[in-house]
Amino acid sequence: MKAPVRVAVTGAAGQIGYSLLFRIASGEMLGKDQPVILQLLDLPQAQTAVKGVMMELEDCAFPLLAGMVATDDPNVAFKDAQVALLVGAR
Repeated sequence: MKAPVRVAVTGAAGQIGYSLLFRIASGEMLGKDQPVILQLLDLPQAQTAVKGVMMELEDCAFPLLAGMVATDDPNVAFKDAQVALLVGAR
């Protein structure tokens, strides 16, 4: 199996970010054989919502989803990221 690609997504709790995450985790973005680690960035007040999104993704049991990180710190979200989707920012 390939090494996971780290994908940073800003605005992860927003409507657009939410929609993208399921497509990324299912392999629609990087391919059906490419594992991913999602690094989710959102505002401090949105962290509860991000945790909820993470639980939904876990419930889906996507085989390509190798891990997730939720944070409000850009340094953590973008650390070692190979792909960044900047869909929500302030």
